[in-house]
Formats: sequence, structure tokens, C-alpha cells
Amino acid sequence: MKIFEIVFSPTGGTKRAADMLANGMGGGADVIDLSDVNFAGAELNAEDAAVIAVPSFGGRVPGIAIERLSNVKGNGAKAVLLCVYGNRAYEDTLVELADAAKAAGFVVVAAVAAIAEHSIARQFASGRPDADDAKTLAGYSKQIRQKIDAGDMHEPEIPGNRPYKKGGGAPMTPKADGNCVGCGVCARKCPVGAIDRADPRKVDGKACIACMRCVSVCPHGARKVNGVMLAAVGAMLSKACAGRKDCELHI
Repeated sequence: MKIFEIVFSPTGGTKRAADMLANGMGGGADVIDLSDVNFAGAELNAEDAAVIAVPSFGGRVPGIAIERLSNVKGNGAKAVLLCVYGNRAYEDTLVELADAAKAAGFVVVAAVAAIAEHSIARQFASGRPDADDAKTLAGYSKQIRQKIDAGDMHEPEIPGNRPYKKGGGAPMTPKADGNCVGCGVCARKCPVGAIDRADPRKVDGKACIACMRCVSVCPHGARKVNGVMLAAVGAMLSKACAGRKDCELHI
């Protein structure tokens, strides 16, 4: 059985959790990067298994991840769903991901929710997934592998609602500040091509999905979200993100 990681991970937290899960299932996973603006599709077969991993954006799967997953042909491959959230809530992310995976031809055998540092308000879940998460996810991997090896392909009950919660929210488009040297790393790495490659100081606010990849990859720390809006987000999330939330396995 070949194991794939099909991952949308703008700031890296989702990829780290996916690595932990896939390595525990057998390691050596091939990565299909849904964050690549040039992603053109991929194909698996029924003998394969895939960890399909996305972050939760406001309790939903990022729309571009759904779009790109639709260009993957599952052909009956086993899917282990993974949603990663910033210690608030993942709401309808897993059930939406399950619907998208099945539409792409995958057989859903397990679903996991894990926590990573919040991509915008980074004070929440800072340092996660951490060593305790790694131990938990490794235990989940063993249970999932045992289920697959036993030939048990039943779909677990996955939490969430249909219809999904309404998406959207206030725009949080990062902008370049005076430290920007125009190197273009942010433009090359933007998953949706929202940053002008000729002039990285120009951003298409309508195309931006506020994934914060440009902030995380900038070698000069030159991209930032409006400070007033960032403070407001932190205040809004302070109660919901209080206390450590645990990973979950649905199998």
C-alpha cells in the first residue's frame, strides 16, 4: 500500500500534523501539494491510501482546496481525513472534506481533527502540533492502519452539519511594509496568485484568501495584517481559544 499526503498547508502547521499521521501509518508518503498555485491534478489507485489534510478556515475547508481536490482522481483509494484548526473549533470542516473526498473517488475510512498554531492570531496554540500531539497522532495512525489492514472500509460518523455553516468574514489581507525589498518570495509562494510578481507590494484583495503564507515565508518580516484588525481578532478569539483542546479520532 502506497501512502500519499494530499495537503493544503499555507503556513506549515497542517503539513506537520499530516506528516505525523502519515509517518505512523507506514512512512515514506508522497506529497501532493494543493497549496501550489500551479497544481494541475493527480491520480491514485485502489491499492493506495491518502492522508487528505486541510486547515479549517472559519469552520470550513478553504474553497481553493476543495477546487483542487476535485482535480485528484481517487479511484477507490482509502482516505484518512485530517482537519487542522487553531484551537477554536473546526465545525463543518471535516464533513465538508468528507463530501469532497468522496466526490473525488476516495473511500473515507477515518477522520482526525488536530490543532496547530493559529495562522492569524499566533498567540493561540503556539508551538502546536507539539510532542504530545505527535504521540497522540502516532497512536491514531496505528489504529487507522489496523483498520485498513483488516479490510474494514466502513465510513465513520463524522461531526458537522449539512448544509455547512456560512463562510466568509472580515478581510484580513496582509500588506507589505517598509521592510519589503521586492524579492518576490511571497508572490511565488502565494497559493492563489494574489500578489503581483512584478511588484509584490500590489495585492489583489479579492483573490487573497488570508491564508497568511506570505507572512510566514517573507524572509524580511515585511508582510503584516493591519494591527487594529489583528488586535480585534485576538480579543474576539480569546475566550473561544482559551485552554488546550485535544486531537480527535473518528474511526
